[in-house]
Amino acid sequence: MLGPASLSLKVGAPMGSAWTSLILAGLCEVAWPVGLKIAQSPGRAAAGIPLAAVGMAVSGWLLYLAQRQIPIGTAYAVWTGIGAAGTFVLGVLVYGDGLGLVRILGVALIVLGVVTLKLGH
Repeated sequence: MLGPASLSLKVGAPMGSAWTSLILAGLCEVAWPVGLKIAQSPGRAAAGIPLAAVGMAVSGWLLYLAQRQIPIGTAYAVWTGIGAAGTFVLGVLVYGDGLGLVRILGVALIVLGVVTLKLGH
């Protein structure tokens, strides 16, 4: 089981470690809206709410670690971008959310913005 000690990122660690933490933080960011969606199903609150809480905690911790090396504005934008795009994809694939050209363009712009921030760093 992973604990805070196994997730440590030392100041001065390679920048790749910070970006790895940030990408993982963004992926964990998807867990909390999914957990809240699960909790909306009758009898599933006991599963969904803890998933959301753990997703928030792990995502926040990994973002904290990433911000030791990555500027706050870049880290936050990438973190939320990964979370938004990932949640969008899960919404379409798992929950039957609509998928139209304008929605695809919107999420593509988010992804393009995240990539641009990474390239500009």
